[in-house]
Amino acid sequence: MKTLEKNAIVVYNFVTIWRMKKFIMKMLLSKHPKVIWCLRNLVPMVLFPVANFYLFEWYLNNPWKEMKVPIQFLNIYLFELLMALFLCVFGRLKWSLRLQSIFFMVVGLANYYVISFRSAPIMPWDIYSLGTALSVANNFKYTIERQAVIVLIGFILLIVCESVVNLELKGTDKWKKRFWGIRVAGAIVFFALLCSFTNMLHQDSTIIKYKMYDKLFTPTVMSKRDGTAVAFLMELKYIKVDKPANYSESAVEEILKPYAEAEPSAVPERLPNIIVIMNEAFSDPAVLGSFETNEDYMPYVHSILNGSVENTISGYLNVSVLGGNTANTEFEFLTGNTMAFLPQGSVAYQQYLKKEMPSLASHLKALGYKTIATHPYNSTGWDRNKVYPLLGFDEMYFIKDYKKPERVRKYVSDKACYDKIIGMYESKPAGTPLFVFNVTMQNHSSYTDDFDNFHPDIKVSGSKSKALNNYLSLMKISDESVRGLTEYFSNASEDTMIIFFGDHQPTNSVVSNVWKLNGKNGNELSAEDEANRYKVPYFIWCNFDIESKTNADTSTNFLATDLLETAGIPMTMYEQYLDKLSEHYPVITSIRTEDAQGKSTDTENVMGELNNYAILQYDCIFGKK
Repeated sequence: MKTLEKNAIVVYNFVTIWRMKKFIMKMLLSKHPKVIWCLRNLVPMVLFPVANFYLFEWYLNNPWKEMKVPIQFLNIYLFELLMALFLCVFGRLKWSLRLQSIFFMVVGLANYYVISFRSAPIMPWDIYSLGTALSVANNFKYTIERQAVIVLIGFILLIVCESVVNLELKGTDKWKKRFWGIRVAGAIVFFALLCSFTNMLHQDSTIIKYKMYDKLFTPTVMSKRDGTAVAFLMELKYIKVDKPANYSESAVEEILKPYAEAEPSAVPERLPNIIVIMNEAFSDPAVLGSFETNEDYMPYVHSILNGSVENTISGYLNVSVLGGNTANTEFEFLTGNTMAFLPQGSVAYQQYLKKEMPSLASHLKALGYKTIATHPYNSTGWDRNKVYPLLGFDEMYFIKDYKKPERVRKYVSDKACYDKIIGMYESKPAGTPLFVFNVTMQNHSSYTDDFDNFHPDIKVSGSKSKALNNYLSLMKISDESVRGLTEYFSNASEDTMIIFFGDHQPTNSVVSNVWKLNGKNGNELSAEDEANRYKVPYFIWCNFDIESKTNADTSTNFLATDLLETAGIPMTMYEQYLDKLSEHYPVITSIRTEDAQGKSTDTENVMGELNNYAILQYDCIFGKK
């Protein structure tokens, strides 16, 4: 009852204030119409876009603290331009302001959740991933912090205040056509100014003049320092991929010439079956800092990493993505290309893969392998149903092809994936080698929901984080499942190799607790800590004799050549080039590059040394062949 009474009082007070406002406005209008007209129109025209900008930024950042004053004015100019453009298009100031407020309120909230889910803001190329994003949107738990709630209330109050505006761009019947002409001309002018402003942001002179942050590999920092809207426009520059220096078809031939002249390797009499498991969000948070648990959460993978399992090669795989954009790890592994030469945050599958492209699958297919891609989720995710045939896969299997599979939480379990792979092996034609590329789904976020079929049993000492405990419990289930897969094939009659790796680490909401336990702040990490954020365990396991190795750290783009070398399978000229390049730079990602001496640097600092690689990749993706 007390709550109802309080709510009734609040509503009564709001109605009273609203009536008083209308009464005061009516009295003032009768005595000072021009002054009130200015207050109702010109002042909102100038100030409300400014309010929209600051509210938009305050969802996650404090623009006064994070952003230089000149850059704030750049953002304000953008918001004023948009208001003027909307005014010319709609003809009513009230609705141009309201449309701007509603748009940035919704987009800001969406960006708030995108950052919380994948630790990166909305970027221009995310439009290509909209279908995939919507398909997994209900898998996340949506919570909201106090600051974001205050921002939402601020937007709502602003929208209410915009109701007092009454400026309209219209005239009498005699002048109506002329006003339409003025509005059209105004819309063209302001759109041209918007394009000019965007072009200005793409100039190096502007970056230098305003001391803007332009490091695409840290888009969250870029959004924070340059303003979310301005950063978005800056990123438009990278939708198109520029040709590398000295690119030409003759340059491609010259780079590959030594490998064309090399003696071709003989194809083994017995080609091994190759099973690749790219395990969703599989990682070991221990690379970020030490912590204690009630039991080992990945005893089998740890035993491989420390060399206790025979016929294995293992280490840490350096990937180019964090918390999402799984398809880019697929792209790097299957093609040998690197996201280092493509815009940070872009999705190669959806933006650039529009024709048949050489890949591990097409190469193995040419050698007589039966090539299969399988993923126990929607076929349209990341356009896999379109991309896999272009990469050389004979068959594809998605969620509809898994009949009543075992689930962990609401996702198809790793074990169900491996049972299906075993079925593929047992039903394949005798003497035909099998290549299976499996992308799992079991460990997809979020990690805080409760399910009847999931009972987390890993506990981290000194941490009450449900997300971390649940995540590590999922890693334990994955560890048990891949152990079962290797145990099955250890008794198989055919030579078989299994390549297992994670696609990326989970978002900060999971691992921030590891930093906290080690006295670290996730917003102030060292270069080494940042690099560790992109490391996931990997191993190559064989049921035949190979030379075992540990600490064989590499990056995703080189992993396929490692497996070909291990299997004794001849490589294409491009794969031979990559194999040779990896001797000098064993790690190349969109984030960093590491040379043979272990020296790490931002990849952009060694673009000159990697230009031949960029030429070959550009020809592979965008060439005429």
